[in-house]
Amino acid sequence: MKYTIDKQEKYLLIQLLENKLDATVSPQLKSEFVTLNAEGHKNVLLDLSKVKYIDSSGLSSILVGNRLANDSEGIFVLVGVTDHVMKLIKISQLDSVLEIMPTVQEAVDAVFFSELESELGESSEEG
Repeated sequence: MKYTIDKQEKYLLIQLLENKLDATVSPQLKSEFVTLNAEGHKNVLLDLSKVKYIDSSGLSSILVGNRLANDSEGIFVLVGVTDHVMKLIKISQLDSVLEIMPTVQEAVDAVFFSELESELGESSEEG
């Protein structure tokens, strides 16, 4: 699987450099999500701008990443979703489950907003 990871203080940006997110790639992506989550990374941005095709195993790997981030009280955001991939996400009715943003900057803003919300929630519980 070809990809890059940009590790920032508050989030990870994973860019898939594959045309297809299918059964040949998705097991590696799932294990990468599990490893990164175990390392304490809870906010993940997945850039799918290079992905032109996705199948059910690809959608499954995305859902694993989403569940791991949510279980860690983090945020999982898909970025740069192509039209064909978006159609499959909508057909699968996952557009109501997944956070999807058009640009990396908007996804980064969502991470910081989410972090701010959780910090405010913690401080109001203490007071």
